[in-house]
Amino acid sequence: MVWVPLLLVACVVAGVGCARLCRATLAAAPPPRAEAPEGNAPELTVGEAAYLAGGPLRVTDLTLVSMHRERRLLLARTGWVTVLDAGACAADPLERAVIGALGPQGQAPVPAVRPQVAAADSVHLLAERLVARGLAVSAAGRREVATGLRAVRAGFLLSLALGTVSALLGPAAERAAVLAGFALPLLASGLCLLIGRTEVYPYTRWASPAGQRLLAGLSPADPLTALATRGPAVLEPELRAALRGGG
Repeated sequence: MVWVPLLLVACVVAGVGCARLCRATLAAAPPPRAEAPEGNAPELTVGEAAYLAGGPLRVTDLTLVSMHRERRLLLARTGWVTVLDAGACAADPLERAVIGALGPQGQAPVPAVRPQVAAADSVHLLAERLVARGLAVSAAGRREVATGLRAVRAGFLLSLALGTVSALLGPAAERAAVLAGFALPLLASGLCLLIGRTEVYPYTRWASPAGQRLLAGLSPADPLTALATRGPAVLEPELRAALRGGG
């Protein structure tokens, strides 16, 4: 019965991981907001939709492509971005962040520009507004959910390893009992991990359930809206290559 202490360890680790993920999920969900009156439903700007669907880097890609289409920037297939009309960008904080990331020469490789714009104050303020409206998950909430998923995964792998060792090294007469015992933490952590991946993670990465509902109501007919919600895969090959840095 040497395997019994190992089973207890596996159960404790799996239970702690599942509890941590559940607690993180509840903490990440923003408090319910009062429903808007009929005909005054909250709307998303295309930049807000980009953040909810893909985070700061999606907002950056949207801004770059929007400026390129309006001929204020040139996104070259080689992966370089060049300012064409800096004066027209003064009113938009996101566009000012792009111009600032390009530096005094007005030209830089896209892979160097994207993280700078994604970390800009204008993007942080956009995220904070969405969190305040209950449409986005805070950075702390995302970290907690990711940590909870890692804890559940660790519990599953530990249960699998301890169960395998116990079954292989224990007496043959106890093998059925070992397998039945370790099936409990394996099943619990496996189901929790599956639910976390299919139900929790897709929306707690950036958008809350309320934000997801608004995203689902957007039409992809507009090219910029399609980019915001679906990502660079909807772009023509030249722009996809430019955003990849020419690769």
